[in-house]
Amino acid sequence: MNKQVKTDIGKTILVAILAILTLFPIIWVVLSSFKPQSELFQIPMSFFPRTWTLENYSESLGRGDFLLYFRNSLVVSVVSTAITVLINTMAGYALAKFVFPGRNITFTIMLATLMIPLQVIMIPIFLQLKRFGLLNTLWGIIIPPAATPTGVFLARQYMTTLPDSLIEAARMDGGGEGFIFTKVILPMSKPIVATIAIFSFMWRWNDYLWPLIVISKSSKQTIQQALAGFVGQLQINWSNLLAMTTITILPVIIVFIAFQNFFMQGVTAGAVKG
Repeated sequence: MNKQVKTDIGKTILVAILAILTLFPIIWVVLSSFKPQSELFQIPMSFFPRTWTLENYSESLGRGDFLLYFRNSLVVSVVSTAITVLINTMAGYALAKFVFPGRNITFTIMLATLMIPLQVIMIPIFLQLKRFGLLNTLWGIIIPPAATPTGVFLARQYMTTLPDSLIEAARMDGGGEGFIFTKVILPMSKPIVATIAIFSFMWRWNDYLWPLIVISKSSKQTIQQALAGFVGQLQINWSNLLAMTTITILPVIIVFIAFQNFFMQGVTAGAVKG
């Protein structure tokens, strides 16, 4: 066995160990969600359930308005992701392929907004939402973070690598900008679209602070607010909480699995073309 093979095996083992350590808390949560409440605090603790039960899930799904909160989060995440992908890819296309006065300055200012923390702009955004009557609505959660400088940056950097010749050919054939964007640019930009979609869905699904500020009505709360509200002051049903947490993990995993091939292509393309 030569030195290079040994090095590759060593790297593979190291990555596998790091992956296991990273996934260990998630695996523990999932397995513990199948344990009865009494088993969670038994000593010695067991990694796998001694007694498997689905009672935690049935109680969680039938408890209060959990399904309503789940639906609210799903609507917010899906709609917000669709809007984010559309806005960011259009902005990225304009900054990458259009030449206009102030383009570089606009791009620089947009990147500079990454240094502004949410806490600085929360009050102005809250006042604007109040002015337009969007408090206690799902649109109040969806609209403010729809255009993200991170997404625009990723889209712009990827689209600069697309050949200008295809765009010019489409224009010579009489295609308008809308046709070029939807029929030429977007099909070639599937990797970066998938990347932005994954990030956006994950951010919106796991967001707790902004919905907490905007939403006070119980019927409009998201799943993360529901999980926080489920933690009682004096007593916590950990089995049900772990079951609900496991349920909330599933949509993110499903989205990543659905887009992972395009996501990896985007990472690879960015590494090669960069």
